[in-house]
Order: sequence, then structure tokens, then C-alpha cells
Amino acid sequence: MEAALRKLLPCLLGDMSFQVYSHQGKLDLLTRLPDRLRGYSAWLADDHRIVVVVDRDNDNCQALKQRLEQMANNAGLRSRSNAGSQPYQVVNRLAIEELEAWYFGDWNAVRAAYPGVPETIPNQANYRDPDAIPGGTWEAFERILQRAGYFQSGLRKIEAARAVAKHWQPQRNRSRSFQVFRDVLREMTV
Repeated sequence: MEAALRKLLPCLLGDMSFQVYSHQGKLDLLTRLPDRLRGYSAWLADDHRIVVVVDRDNDNCQALKQRLEQMANNAGLRSRSNAGSQPYQVVNRLAIEELEAWYFGDWNAVRAAYPGVPETIPNQANYRDPDAIPGGTWEAFERILQRAGYFQSGLRKIEAARAVAKHWQPQRNRSRSFQVFRDVLREMTV
């Protein structure tokens, strides 16, 4: 996720400055996030925003989002979901099911990075909805790339993230979870 965001955020945020803080997986993020948010609440400027992005994986979408919202609330920060007409400080977003769904959402970017993959993947029933690919999106992504001759010894996720993300065109991404993420970032730049 970090590698993809470093390529994507300048495109979405323009001249706005940002920092990406990575974690050693979802469990590490969810474990450290409450303390990190409490720390931010002590000094966060009014014009700063915290955007938390996490893979949903197999978690219940509403339960995971509520857990993130509660962490922000417990830290004394107002989330976008709970702000009403008040200014917010935290935005929580989920990649459904995981980051690789966003790749399926912009298959042209995947093809630019890996020209040997079939152009017709988004037309196949299992891949029409990037956020509902059965059997795990990273696993499906790996299988497609391997069939095309890439990553024969296993998907190198950071390498793939950099390769695909540099070709992303956010306006064409069909993943609903990506669109929600993209739109909230655009909202922040207005």
C-alpha cells in the first residue's frame, strides 16, 4: 500500500504535502493506531487531515470501519463520518478486499506495467466487479500475472505496486472502494 500511495498521492493531492506511514501489516496498524491517534490529537493543526487506509481482507466491512471510527473518537479526534457539518480530522477508508482490487479497477494500468496480461480480464465474470473478486484479489492477481509469464516464483507485492501505480489514472478506476478513497482526497484539496 505504501509503495502505491507514494505514486498515487501526488496525482490526487497536487501541491499538498503528505506523509505515508507504513506498518508491518494490518495487525500492526490496528495495534499501533490508537496510540498514534492520541499523539496526533495533542498537536494536529486545523488544516491537517489523517487518512487511514486498511485492507478489509475477510473482515466485516462495517465492523472494521466502526473499529477505526471508535479509535479516532477515543483519541479525541473527529472523523469525517461523525463530523456532520463540523470540520473533521480523520478519514477512515477500506480497500475492499485489498489493494490488488484497485489494480483490477484500472486494468489499463496493469497492462501498461505488464503488457503480456490479457486485455479481456475485466470482461470476465469473476473480474467485472474489482471489489468482489472471489478467492482473494492478490491471489487472483498473482495467478493472472504468472499465466502471462510474470512473477513465476511468487508475486513481489512492492514491485508490482510501484509498477502498476505509476500508470494509474484515478478517474478511470472501476473499484468502488478506490473511488470512495479518491473522492475524499479530492474533497480535501478544494
